[in-house]
Amino acid sequence: MAKTLAEKLLSLASGIDVKAGDIAVARVGLAFVQDTTGPLTLKEFEKAGFEKLTNPKRTALFLDHAAPSPNRQQATDHIGMRNFAARYGARLYDIGEGVCHQLVAEELARPGEVIVGADSHTVTAGALGAFATGMGSSDIAVVFGLGETWFRVPETIRVAVSGVFQKGVSAKDLILHLIGLIGADGATYKSLEFGGDVVASMPMTGRITIANMAVEAGAKVGLFPSDEVTRGFLATYGREADYQPLVPDSDAVYERVVAIDASSLEPTVSRPHAVDNTALAKDLKGIKIQQVFIGTCTNGRLEDLEAAAAILRGKKRHPGTRLVVAPASRRVLLAAMEKGVITTLVEAGAAIVTAGCAACLGLHQGVLGDGEACLSTANRNFLGRMGNPEAFVYLASPETAAATALRGDITDPREVL
Repeated sequence: MAKTLAEKLLSLASGIDVKAGDIAVARVGLAFVQDTTGPLTLKEFEKAGFEKLTNPKRTALFLDHAAPSPNRQQATDHIGMRNFAARYGARLYDIGEGVCHQLVAEELARPGEVIVGADSHTVTAGALGAFATGMGSSDIAVVFGLGETWFRVPETIRVAVSGVFQKGVSAKDLILHLIGLIGADGATYKSLEFGGDVVASMPMTGRITIANMAVEAGAKVGLFPSDEVTRGFLATYGREADYQPLVPDSDAVYERVVAIDASSLEPTVSRPHAVDNTALAKDLKGIKIQQVFIGTCTNGRLEDLEAAAAILRGKKRHPGTRLVVAPASRRVLLAAMEKGVITTLVEAGAAIVTAGCAACLGLHQGVLGDGEACLSTANRNFLGRMGNPEAFVYLASPETAAATALRGDITDPREVL
């Protein structure tokens, strides 16, 4: 039977032939938690009476959302996670190593496997051809103990992207456009499967950005084929042995196909307080921005920082606009330092913070004041998302963020490129 990527992945993981609508009990290749969801998972694991992890080497704990810890409770939670990892032999990624989703992509995700995490943006690893999805903390506790979980096999929406990106337009604009097109619930419990000429040549950086935001359209997973781009990415991190090719069948059956011409896309922004509340950057000119935040699991990779630095080089941020930059991992930070990208950003007036989630979820390192607006390269702009329900969050690409930092109001990057 012809299969979509989601059907292929869950057939592999369950050992039976499944199609959309079936129930699959799947072996889990990697399970992880982070420091806001993890403490409950660890408590539920021990409360359930589990005495050991099914696969300690493929169980990971990340201290990234509140790193370094901003308060007493978070610091105590970190102690508990460190102790759990030492007791049960789980992998621990401590403060400063980076965002869980970036580290999963760099070091852990394997094409063809099922990945579950106690974080909705676990979908990020779908960029590498893995069935990666977020689950509740107690569900992950059971996976820690049993090594498997069940899914209803999702129907698939195929997103076929043709054409070529114009100057100043990137993968972030594509995913914002898609979410604006189909809505925040347009793919609820569906697989968003990306393909077409643009995807075939898209570097992993762009694929990760798009997969990361699939959940903002309600998707269970956001999937890309595992191809030569995937092989090259894994080889960069010394993991070519993890590669296996995986593509959908040419005659797979889709619920629907959404065709997008990349040539027609323009720099796009999500307005408060919903990701699907999109508009073109050029139509929002004049909206004052008090803080620009570049980073997160969506756009905190080296290529993202380089795109921002190319616009900011030799210039200064607007005096009324703060610029906060958080590399997605220590590896990204070191590479950006080596290439002079960090120097360029600092000279432009940026504050560089610890590799991790930073201001994204509003715990520290960039909480907004009453009435302030932030343009962020993150993935969510819900009311109160960055720590203050009296503030406003806009979402955009690193290029739009950098241009906005220069001008002090929302700016189409084509104006400064």
